[in-house]
Formats: sequence, C-alpha cells, structure tokens
Amino acid sequence: MSAPATLYRKLVDSHTVAQLDAQNVLLFCDLHLMNEYTSPQAFAGLQEQGRGVAMPGQNVATVSHIIPTHPARYRVIQDPASALQASSLKRHCQRHDIALFDTNDALQGIEHIIAPEHGMVRPGMVVICGDSHTTTYGALGALGFGIGTSEVEHVLATQTLVYRLAQDMRIRVDGRLSAGTTAKDLVLMIISRIGAQGARGFVVEFCGEAIEALSVEARFTLCNMAVEAGARGALVAPDQKAIDYVLARAPDIDGLERERALAHWATLRSDECARFDAEHCFDATQVAPYVTWGTSPDQAVAIDGVVPGAEGAQRTSVERAQRYTGLASGTPLEGLPVQHVFIGSCTNGRIEDLRAVAQVVKGRHVAPGVRAMVVPGSGAVRAQAEAEGIATLLVRAGFEWRQPGCSMCLAMNDDVLAPGARCASTTNRNFEGRQGRGAITHLMSPAMAAAAALTGRITDVRKLEPLQ
Repeated sequence: MSAPATLYRKLVDSHTVAQLDAQNVLLFCDLHLMNEYTSPQAFAGLQEQGRGVAMPGQNVATVSHIIPTHPARYRVIQDPASALQASSLKRHCQRHDIALFDTNDALQGIEHIIAPEHGMVRPGMVVICGDSHTTTYGALGALGFGIGTSEVEHVLATQTLVYRLAQDMRIRVDGRLSAGTTAKDLVLMIISRIGAQGARGFVVEFCGEAIEALSVEARFTLCNMAVEAGARGALVAPDQKAIDYVLARAPDIDGLERERALAHWATLRSDECARFDAEHCFDATQVAPYVTWGTSPDQAVAIDGVVPGAEGAQRTSVERAQRYTGLASGTPLEGLPVQHVFIGSCTNGRIEDLRAVAQVVKGRHVAPGVRAMVVPGSGAVRAQAEAEGIATLLVRAGFEWRQPGCSMCLAMNDDVLAPGARCASTTNRNFEGRQGRGAITHLMSPAMAAAAALTGRITDVRKLEPLQ
C-alpha cells in the first residue's frame, strides 16, 4: 500500500518521466503556453540547433504583454521592438504549426485567462508558461508554474522539463468572507501575514470552508497571487464547481473519455494522512478589504489601517517603500487621493470581476480629475461584458473601455503612468516603476478600485452610500 500523498506529489509523480536525483525529475508537460516576450528567443535557440517542436498540439501562444489596448477595431503595434517580438512569434508558430491568438484575433487575450476559458486546462494537468503567474491554473487542480526562456526552449524540443521538487504547504481558510470582501482581499491578507518569501520553495494547497465557497474565477485570483508570497505553485483540489467549469468549456470530453476523466479527477486530492512541510490557518470572517501601501504585495493593510512604522528586520525595506510612495508611518490609506484607476490583468480581468465593478458603478460617475481604465482580460470577456451591457454602463460612467491585453499591469505597451501618479489597481504587483517610472501603485479588489474611481480616493467600498 502506497504512503499517503499530497495533491502536489500526486501530480508530480503522475508526470515524472525519470527521476534524475533526489531533488530533480524530468517532468512531462501537458500544456505549454507562450507569449511574445519570452518565447521568440527560445525559438531562435531551436533554429540554431536544427531542432523542431516535439508536440506542436500541446503548445499555444498569444500576444498580450506588448499589445496596445486603444479601443480601435484593428490594432497595430507601433513600437518597432514590440512589433518585432509579435511578428517573430507569429513566424515561428506558423513554421512549427502552433496555435496562436494573434494581435487581431477576436479571442486574443492574456494567456492565464484564455487558456481556462477555452477549456485547455483540466484537473490533473501540468501547465507551464514563461510567466510567473502560471500558478493561476491551480484553481482547477492543475499544477502550473512559470519557467525561463532556456526552459521554454527545452520544453519546445522535448515537451519535458528538468524540474526541482518543491515542499508542500497547506493554507486552510475557515469561515466565510463577509459582504464587500473578495478573494483579492483574502490573498492580500495572507501575503501580508506570511510575507513575500513566506511560501518560497513551496507549492501551496488552499483548502477550508472559505475556499470551497469561492467561485472558480475567485480561485483563479487566489492562485494567481500565491506567487507573490514566493510560492512555486498553488493548488485547490478540484470539486464539482471546478469540474462543471471545465466540462462547460471542453466539449471534447464526452462519452467514455468523460467517465475516465471524472474517475481520475475524483482522486485529485490530498490523502487524509498526507504530511505537509508547513501549514497556516486563517479566518475568513476577519478579512476586510485590503490595500497595499508600499512597493511589495506583502506591504498591505486593511482599509481602516495605517502605514506601519519602520522598525525591526523590515526597517530598511519599509523606509525605502515609504520614500517611494511618499507615505509616512501612521498615514491612513482610507481617503488617500488617486489620479488613476486600472481594472484588468490576469488577476482580475475576468467577467466576474467586471460584473463586480458594474455593480458598484451603476448609477454613479467617475470623479473629476480621475482617469479610469477597464481592460478586459480577453476578447471573449470583452464580448461577454458588451453583451451584458457592462461596457455601456462603464463608458456612460466615465470609464475608458479598452481592448484586451496585459496593459498597465506592467506597462510594456503605451499604457504607462506618469511619474508621481497614484493608481488604484487590480493587478498583482506594486513594485517600484511597475506601472511607469516613479508611478505609485495600490493593489486592491475590483470593487475597491471601482469605489476609488467614483470618489477620487481610496475608499472602503462597504461605506459607499446606497443610491436612492
């Protein structure tokens, strides 16, 4: 009888082609996603070696990071370097017969949104991509993680990866989130508690009543940001919600294959006596809307909190963050003026996020002096929001309704904040210069960002006066 195993070890063991040594295995990868800024170099390496792509059908590419999001019917990448990245990716995909969601594809979008929404990701898979937020797919019980360019080349050539084993961490969240709080608030709270390196070297499995209550899209947000605590992966055991989500988007799973899939997916959970190397427990009822104050996602406090004092082991990093953001110890975040609001990204650019924004915005208008942008995560999300009337509602309220892409999450296109501008953002990182040189980012949930757009300041969405 085999020893009790965690979900993580089950996924690794089922994909191990060879045990290389005590810490490393050769791992088979079910799905490899690519974007325009980490993949062209890998293709060039293949070409130099005279190699082909081992399994083209298990590789998918999209243009998302450098693409302009202006509301134009036909998009043209004006920046020469960015245009070269996109054209190189297209050329290589055509040569190797790899599916590509190109610049003007109606379904183009961010890889971490288009892959699940088109049924590419299923429970039990190993999914990799040259992007750190590949942890997103753990929401469906798939092991996802980011890789570097040299590893991209290895995967293209062999559909395998030399993989260093991680440790197991379990994070249990009991209770239920209260009204006005979301998965984004929960994960910001967790990161602030365990730290930016608190899960370094671990794959995290989330469980508990609060996690079970989350929608699949909310779980994407949770797993997406686990990497901001240093996690090498994030997992939620697939339940009926996850299974229904996948089956609704994967019509190819039918008949006998469906029976086999369901039987396999039922085994994808940690055994009762499985050992975890580290564990944390949190109470969802104690979660308030969270906002970052500094230059790292772990530098976050509840909306009624203040910028912490600079003391102890974190003194240097706190002082540097305070200098960059212009916020002194003891400064309240609630009421802090913002000039810009950005709603989108692979963290919060899904239809559920936009519905939450619309619910807050309905009947109101963006505050004077605030520029508010909404960038859907994919063409499918954009079309759905337009069909539901969300886009019209947002435009009438003074929001910019843009084309899909990564946009101001990392400012690799022309969506860039001016120096000193303060932005309420639904993205995943608030690093120095992340949204523009000298720009200041405050991470928060879509509902909180919407409230900031309407009031012109960081606002507790729970306090917005009900409309008559």
